[in-house]
Amino acid sequence: MQQESLRAGNLQVPYTTEDLIRHYNCGDLNSIIFNHDTSQVPNFNNVTLPPSEQVTAQEIDAYFRLELIYKRNERMGRRVKALLEEQPDKSFFFAFGA
Repeated sequence: MQQESLRAGNLQVPYTTEDLIRHYNCGDLNSIIFNHDTSQVPNFNNVTLPPSEQVTAQEIDAYFRLELIYKRNERMGRRVKALLEEQPDKSFFFAFGA
């Protein structure tokens, strides 16, 4: 629903490109990337849920962080390492999204 609201223009992103650049340059991505109000990762952890559902929501949230962020970074790192080791005389340029 968040993505559909953004696409329809009913929801405004609460930060600018300049904010992203400033946080990136300062090495402070947690304030943007992991903030559930601005994250592109769905927010399943909602304080209005009953306590039994909050536990499930926290488990889903942890799963998405692990799969969409941490495991992705590990896969990319292994691929980069393999390319560098397989072709040590070749030059590469790698760009990663924050």
